[in-house]
Amino acid sequence: MIPAALRQRAADPKRSGLRRQIILSMTVLASSAVLLVVCGTYVFYAVALTYFPASISDDLLPSSVEVGWLAATMLTALVLAGVTAVKLARRILTPLNSVAVNLRRVAEGDLSARAAADGLSMGEATHLVEDFNRMAERLDRMAKERAFWNAAIAHELRTPVTVLRGRLQGLTEGVFQPTPALFSGLLAQVEGLSRLVEDLRVLALDESGRLELQREQGGIAAAIAGTVSAFEPALHAAGLRPVLGVMDAETVCDPVRIRQALLALLDNAVHHADPGTLTIRFLTNGGVACLEVEDTGPGMPGGLGQGVFDAFCRGPEARPGSGSGLGLAVVKAVARAHGGEAVCRAGTAGGTVIALTWPD
Repeated sequence: MIPAALRQRAADPKRSGLRRQIILSMTVLASSAVLLVVCGTYVFYAVALTYFPASISDDLLPSSVEVGWLAATMLTALVLAGVTAVKLARRILTPLNSVAVNLRRVAEGDLSARAAADGLSMGEATHLVEDFNRMAERLDRMAKERAFWNAAIAHELRTPVTVLRGRLQGLTEGVFQPTPALFSGLLAQVEGLSRLVEDLRVLALDESGRLELQREQGGIAAAIAGTVSAFEPALHAAGLRPVLGVMDAETVCDPVRIRQALLALLDNAVHHADPGTLTIRFLTNGGVACLEVEDTGPGMPGGLGQGVFDAFCRGPEARPGSGSGLGLAVVKAVARAHGGEAVCRAGTAGGTVIALTWPD
């Protein structure tokens, strides 16, 4: 399939190919030179024979006047060829030189460099400038995203590591007593770090296209019910009452990854949903399996849309301690690995529905 951008270029009459432009320019130049010689010769001899017949040579050697005419004709043709060559070279070389200069800037680390093409640039030269600028913009965006990721990861790791270091240092210095409650808190911090590392690993594998699945065919209703049951204490602590609407149907999926996505959805509800009913559904219809979680509020902030599945995305009214911002990105990664998608839409009860679908 031909990309839309290429189809548009091919259909644009103002952007003919570079080869065609060169052939056309050379044809016009040769035709002009021939017309200059032929027509100019007729005019010269018509004028000379009428008004200066003595200036025309009667033998093979040209007269001084004829030599002057030949020299003037040749000089005119050379000037015409030079002007055409300069204009043609400018239309070709100006964008190429701009790309070369800015390519060196990009190689030196200046990702803000952009090439420029004037209105006279031709065909493929203009396309080259546009493609270079798109590449530079993508590199610039990737560099900024990497810097953002590094800062976000450092921020997410800092809190649990600080807590662990403080508690362990307190234990070492005798400030804290080694009680079961203290060790339970330390274990919770370690588990949080483990989840964060696993989420980052999943996202990295997804970005590189290496998120592998262990697909199995069978029912996952029991696995969904077990996952919800294990997470129920956290749901109740957040004032959420889980309601299962799970169809006992077979599907082809990686049950471990599906449970991981469901845990991310439940954890997202704990941090963002208002107290109330939390409905968990699983159904198959028309060859598509769907796992969705619906809350009763407060609804998705305006303007986020599918951006909620971006890593470290948080709404403008995110609550303090509202998770790492990786959960829904993991849901999207799991959906994509299954050949499906993750969608976010408004619920019928005023809340939000987040659904994970994949081919059954």
